[in-house]
Parts: sequence; structure tokens; C-alpha cells
Amino acid sequence: MTIDCSLTVVGSINADLTATTTRLPAAGETVGGGRLSRSPGGKGANQAAAAARLGARTRMIGAVGADSDGQAMLHALRAAGVNTDDIAEVAAETGAALIMVDADGENQIAVCEGANASVSLDGIEFGADEAVLTQLEISLDLISELATRVPGFLAVNAAPALPLPAEVVDRADLIIVNEYEHSQLPQLQTAKLVAVTYGAKGSALLARGEQIAFAEAVPAKPVSTVGAGDAYCAALTLGLTSGLEPERALRAANAVGAAVVKVASAQPQFDRFETYLSALD
Repeated sequence: MTIDCSLTVVGSINADLTATTTRLPAAGETVGGGRLSRSPGGKGANQAAAAARLGARTRMIGAVGADSDGQAMLHALRAAGVNTDDIAEVAAETGAALIMVDADGENQIAVCEGANASVSLDGIEFGADEAVLTQLEISLDLISELATRVPGFLAVNAAPALPLPAEVVDRADLIIVNEYEHSQLPQLQTAKLVAVTYGAKGSALLARGEQIAFAEAVPAKPVSTVGAGDAYCAALTLGLTSGLEPERALRAANAVGAAVVKVASAQPQFDRFETYLSALD
């Protein structure tokens, strides 16, 4: 099966500053011996880069600052094959994420929104055959605006966990959360379709609160889990909008997410989507 899909990602673009240490510090504690790296990130940009590398026609709507980080983030997205024409350059610093990752791939993240606070839909048009994927690292007002303006498939990655406006829950064709986020958002019981990820246990699809599909996780030794959920979101959205059966779409998304945890980058290289599907057979 070849992916023939147009996806627009509306969301955050960050420069990731990552410290890799043997373990995460406790409150008030300093842990030495770390290794520092700087790389492209942001949930929106990660999802867009993954979708493009998986084979979808992908554009990104977001904002960066007029600084070197902004130029580096744009370059990374273009290198992944993402159309960046609708990314604004604004009078604010490019968003940043401060990340700590331990030897088991667990992480702690603090996000500084910067230019992401200025993401706008002014002058943006959406096609009926175009899927849209967004997350909660941009304003909830913008998410509500998407709920009224997107004529096609709308997927919302409700991360970080924040109560969603009722009109977003009612409108979204797919809402994606992890197990913790799902526990914090009881309103999702009424949503059309919710994907819940359970880490090493797998992921499930729920329709109006009732499980309709489940897929086991693909075993992988984690280097870093940063970006794995974003790649999963992109892959699941592509799978469902391309007509895959729910369980098969989950299995493919699990495989894509597992591929990401094996590397340190939040925007790694990918095989085409059909490669992950073929491996399921």
C-alpha cells in the first residue's frame, strides 16, 4: 500500500537543548557527567518531519523567530521534505525545549513557547481532501479555530494534557493521548475516536469510550522517547486517512514509534510508510 495523502500540521517549532545523563536529577539535585546536544524539535515540527519522511505531502503552519535557531529549524523541516511557506517569522525568539534524558531513555522536558505564541491562521486555507494534525503546544483558541475552519479530517494530539473546549472534542475526527493524558481528560469518553498509547504495552483505539482495536507494542531498547509519540501521531493519522483498518493502522503507528526510540533525534530519518506496513505481514 502506497500512501497518497496530504497532511497539514499546525503546531509548535522548537530548538531542543538536550542533556543526556546516567539518571534524572531529583528536586534540588545536580547530576554531573552529562552530554549536551542541540537539535530541531517541537511537537508540531516533529510530526510534520515524520509525516513527510513517511511519504505524505506535508506542509507546516507555525512560527519561528528572526534568529539563528529559527533559520536552523526551517532548514531541518525543508530537508525532511516539509513545505514551510506558511511558517511565519515573528518578532520573538524561536521556541525552545530544555530536555533531560537518562540512560533508559526516560525524560523531563520544560518548554519555552517563544514564537509559538504567535502562530496564526490568518490567510490560511484548508482543502476538503487535506488532513490536519495539531497539538496543544499552541493556544487553545487556535485549536478551537481549527475546529470551525477545517473541512476535512482533523486530528488533535492532546499533549500536554489540558482540558479541551467542548467544540474541539465534538469536532475532532481523532484525538491522540498517552495513558496519563487520557486519565486526566475524562471528557474524551464522548469523543468520536481516541487513540491511547500505553508505552511498552501498545496502543488502543476507542470510539465513544469503547475499545474497538488494540495493537501490541513493537519491542525496542530505548535511547530516547522524545519524538516517539509525535511520529506515532503522524503515522496513525496517515494510516487512518489512507483507509487502513483500525488495528492495522495501530500496528503500523506502533512500529514507527518504536523506530524513533532507538535513536536520540526527535526528527530522525524514516523508511516510507509502506515499509512498516510490509513488515507487519
